[in-house]
Amino acid sequence: MSRKTREFAAAKDAYEAFAPAYDDFTANHNFVLWLEKLWPAFERHCPAGRRLLDVGCGTGKSFLTMLDRGWTVTACDISPRMLEIAREKAQGRVSLVEADMRSLPQLGRFDALNYMVDREELTQALTGMRGNLAPDGLLVFDVNTIKVFRTFFAEEVVVEMGGRRLIWRGISAKDAPSGGFGEARFFTEGLDESHDEEVPAHIHRERHFDEATVLEAMAGAGLDCLEVYGHDDDAVPKQPLDEELHTKAVYLGCVSVG
Repeated sequence: MSRKTREFAAAKDAYEAFAPAYDDFTANHNFVLWLEKLWPAFERHCPAGRRLLDVGCGTGKSFLTMLDRGWTVTACDISPRMLEIAREKAQGRVSLVEADMRSLPQLGRFDALNYMVDREELTQALTGMRGNLAPDGLLVFDVNTIKVFRTFFAEEVVVEMGGRRLIWRGISAKDAPSGGFGEARFFTEGLDESHDEEVPAHIHRERHFDEATVLEAMAGAGLDCLEVYGHDDDAVPKQPLDEELHTKAVYLGCVSVG
């Protein structure tokens, strides 16, 4: 089995296991506020946009707001269980496809793409995104900053909800180097008899990309970077990006014209 095949299988297994607890664990993620604050940038760069491809859509939390704004949505993920939950939320309004973002098929020509990514195939993934963009389309994606690798991936976070305890146990160093890997173990424990499904322990592994690496990958994929933002847990995008203060780096890009 090749390294790429092993990495794909590990990522798929981790998110398949994570799926039943994902919405509870990310209940504090305010996608509505995030999009509201970014909307002026959408209107500047993609004023006529109405078709969204959500890559790595997970349980569909991110595309619901776009549906409410009248967009037509296609979404994909590597995890069938994530897609199953997304399908319940979409109620037939979204075309859902099982796909690996590192070898993304041609799914259409879209005005906007939104995704989160892992590394070594970064340029390859971005190239697949570019192939699905309309000529005047907008690519929007975020990645974790070094702050996340030195906090979230190095700490234990426990959430009690829905009759179970959700446990994220970071196993990385608090002084993780830029460009390095972060690892954490996620699992659940039942708190009462109402909890009928436990999530077995799985390792989540992710690599940090600094701004220079992302910009280089975008250029290599034939994309121009339009704007870069950073935001913390408040989900409010700000400029300039500060890797030490912000938890997410948000990039807006388009197909290169030169």
